[in-house]
Amino acid sequence: MKHEYDHLLEELKKRRLSISQPRRKVIEFLCQKRNHPTAEQIFAALQGEMPGLSRTTVYNTLHLLADIGLVRVVGIEENETRYDVVMKSHGHFKCVECGEIFDFCYDVDAINAEELKGFAIVDRGLYFKGVCPKCQQMKVMKHQ
Repeated sequence: MKHEYDHLLEELKKRRLSISQPRRKVIEFLCQKRNHPTAEQIFAALQGEMPGLSRTTVYNTLHLLADIGLVRVVGIEENETRYDVVMKSHGHFKCVECGEIFDFCYDVDAINAEELKGFAIVDRGLYFKGVCPKCQQMKVMKHQ
């Protein structure tokens, strides 16, 4: 967590962008909570410790970080935008029962999309939806 947090702050400094307290808190939250939060979840979590924090500040901070390539926008659902500080290629699995999102590794080079020859790919995303092991276990226990 500390390494990613420091890296993100350093990248903002390199770009001569201000590192305000609200930006620090949003970045810290993203680095600590690996649950791919929405802007609303971040706002709700930080509002208690920063009463003057506005939704606009949270949204603007997230948009800035995404625009400069420091966070990844995770759009598994059409009506829900989540944010991820892990920038290396990886996939996401969303549990349709509990809503939690899990990261998983995959071999990007193993995906051979001949149909995309000549296209300039700027982002890769691999998403699955289903039921996580914890929710599957809970279903089994309910039916016993």
